[in-house]
Amino acid sequence: MRKKISSGSPFEAKIGYSRAIVDGNWVFVSGTTGYDYKTMTISKDIEIQTEQCLLNIQTALEEAKSKLEDIVRITYILPIASDFEKCWPILRKYLGDIRPAATMFSAGLADPNMKIEIQVTALKQN
Repeated sequence: MRKKISSGSPFEAKIGYSRAIVDGNWVFVSGTTGYDYKTMTISKDIEIQTEQCLLNIQTALEEAKSKLEDIVRITYILPIASDFEKCWPILRKYLGDIRPAATMFSAGLADPNMKIEIQVTALKQN
């Protein structure tokens, strides 16, 4: 059974994607940025953006009846690779015990205000 999950972000409708897709026990969360979707604002601080990314992902996972602990794969995308180390304390706070398989790469993002984008795959535990 496939289920589409939306965060309510206008980007989803404009571009044509879902925040997450649930397919069986798998949850695929799209690249998620540090926008606060309630206010459609984004901090200029990469640490705050990183935390907001993870909160947005957590919300999507909860709607999928999943949780951060179910994450098996995570991808980080940053326009400035050298900024990644600034994110480590926040990533450790949320993922330090989970320790999913991870990849980080540097690439341009859709909006110059975005300093990080995070994508995850989770496998719901029964």
